[in-house]
Amino acid sequence: MLISLKTIGLNVLTYATLLFGVSVAIEVHAACIGDQSAVVVRSVYVVPQLAPTQLYATWAPVLERVGKSAKACFDLQIPVSINAFEKAVMSGKADFAFMNPYHLVMAHRAQGYDPLLADGKQLLDGIIVVKADSPITSIAELKNQKVAFPSPNAFGASLLMRSLFSKAHVPITPVYVRSHGNVYRAVILGDAAAGGGVNATFLRERLEVRERLRILYVSPGFRPHPFAVHPRVPQGINVAVMEGFMNLKRDPSSEALLEGIQMPDPIAVSYKQDYQALENLDLDKFVVNDAN
Repeated sequence: MLISLKTIGLNVLTYATLLFGVSVAIEVHAACIGDQSAVVVRSVYVVPQLAPTQLYATWAPVLERVGKSAKACFDLQIPVSINAFEKAVMSGKADFAFMNPYHLVMAHRAQGYDPLLADGKQLLDGIIVVKADSPITSIAELKNQKVAFPSPNAFGASLLMRSLFSKAHVPITPVYVRSHGNVYRAVILGDAAAGGGVNATFLRERLEVRERLRILYVSPGFRPHPFAVHPRVPQGINVAVMEGFMNLKRDPSSEALLEGIQMPDPIAVSYKQDYQALENLDLDKFVVNDAN
């Protein structure tokens, strides 16, 4: 595993003083996970909603099991930022990628990525959080206030929420802090009056983080993040990888592994049935290309 620290536009020392954890800019990469004898190494990119080291710890053991089952070797890549992830996927660099639902819409258009699997247990809800003791009780009260988001193109945490504010005619000052974990901490620290997240990342935060926040708004539910594939990957590999995930699903001892990657109940999905309707949400106007 190769780990590198990079400079980001956050007060990292301030965040590091929080006893309940920190999401810093660490890019994580592992060259081969799974079947070491596989001839071709397939890249797997994971969107860094949380700290990359945290995501590596959850994804590596899953890909190890899936790779051995599918006779595949995976190069696990967890970029330093959501923007870096977007660039890798939109350029077609990733063979497989775990991405947000609207990333899939964008990647399907740009490169022809198709979803293979997604969680069938729980829908994805976008949320707005405020401090637990905040006097704010409605979206309207956030007028002209700073609102933290992980990145411009995060689906539930940013695109849906910024669309919400726009439709409600509530102007805000968006602040992008690179990850969901940093959003929650920015709100707790008072660096933003509110922040956008999703139910999946909020529920996976440490108790001391969740206790300091209050959910102000919950969006309608959508099919959650897909595990998607580039069209260059042979169909036989896709089938083997899907079966590898299903083997984990059938193994009770793997429950914690699948829970860790936000896919406790992996099911087969398709673009037309599960994600194409997102094209009708009119979110393109809120997409920021080449965001920093």
